[in-house]
Amino acid sequence: MRPTPRRYFSPSPWDDDPLGTLLETEAALARAKAKLGRIPQAAADAIVRATQQRYDYNEVRDFGEEHATIVVPLVERLRSQLPQEYHQYLHKPATSQDIIDTALMLQASRNIGLTVPLLDRCVTAVRGLATEFGETPQRARTLLQPALPSTFGNLLASWQSAVEDARARLATVHKQSLAVQLGGPIGDLDDPELVRAFAAELGLTAPERPWHTVRTRVVDLATALGLTIGALAKIGVDVITLSQPELGELEEGALGYSSSMPDKRNPARSVQLVALAQRAPGLVATVFSALPQELHRAAGRWQSEDAAVRDLLVLTGKAAHHAVTLLEGLKVAPDRMKANLDG
Repeated sequence: MRPTPRRYFSPSPWDDDPLGTLLETEAALARAKAKLGRIPQAAADAIVRATQQRYDYNEVRDFGEEHATIVVPLVERLRSQLPQEYHQYLHKPATSQDIIDTALMLQASRNIGLTVPLLDRCVTAVRGLATEFGETPQRARTLLQPALPSTFGNLLASWQSAVEDARARLATVHKQSLAVQLGGPIGDLDDPELVRAFAAELGLTAPERPWHTVRTRVVDLATALGLTIGALAKIGVDVITLSQPELGELEEGALGYSSSMPDKRNPARSVQLVALAQRAPGLVATVFSALPQELHRAAGRWQSEDAAVRDLLVLTGKAAHHAVTLLEGLKVAPDRMKANLDG
């Protein structure tokens, strides 16, 4: 192996998942091939053991910059752990994009699996607020100006609808769009039996054909994540607005502190929800802009997606955690709602 080049490298989309899903994907492919009798079981076992070894992530990532793909140095290191007679069974018939796309879908599946229960808790919390305070009279506000009389339940219904819609879209993407990729060097691999076995190993969908340059699945995923972040941030915006002392109708259960004004309290969870939502549209746009991909494998557009989608996965998880904390601890001031309505 060559020494690690000594120069600056930019952050990688794999920094939050140091080789984990990439190695799992290589192991799953080997197991699938062995189950179908395509490679010896002993070879598959050796490959799986190699994927369970510890590798220097920084070294692999840095060499990945040299090849425009992290898979080249990763496969090189896996091969170094195998007996010579098993080298021919490693990685094939996959190409780098197959491994990276599949690893991304595997990470998305796991993240969504953790996020959906948090959204369910958000809905439960909103329903609880509606049961207790839904009939409370409240002044509606349009264009941030006082409007007609309404109820707090009317606002809560909009929160619930937004979160339920986001949850439904995430669940649909989780079920239908998160597929393995196995198209081979030029995206023409026609081996449905192996694709199905590969998908079964990872709990992902088996696509009808490779999707190397048809990125609908990635766009579906990015859109659902962006929508979820935005839906949760809508709640944050409302809480920030209604928790201003001039209104005082809502208050976070655990307020944040100011570094310079000891007596000041801030709606910290809501602020973070809004901040996360400010970042999401640009990431979603990056994925959309990568849709027109050249011929059989894109040069740069496909490679731009991973970092954007992985950031969206992180932002969505953070937003869900902040929203649960916010909603489960939210304090409502019915007297202030009435006073603001009467005034």
